[in-house]
Amino acid sequence: MNQPGRRLYRSRTDKKIAGVCGGIANYFGIDPVIPRVVWVVLVLGAGVGLLAYAICWVVIPQEPEGGI
Repeated sequence: MNQPGRRLYRSRTDKKIAGVCGGIANYFGIDPVIPRVVWVVLVLGAGVGLLAYAICWVVIPQEPEGGI
């Protein structure tokens, strides 16, 4: 899973909109499709996914230039 001291970043390379799902997938070591499907279900289900994505976009820092 994740290692101690490891940080969550938005992905620079694996992104469709802002890199949030790619960064979450990288952090947990899973396929990026899984978080993307979860976001879509949350957006279509109750609409909270859109707000959550926007908050994550602002709060989660972008991956440093050289990678992690």
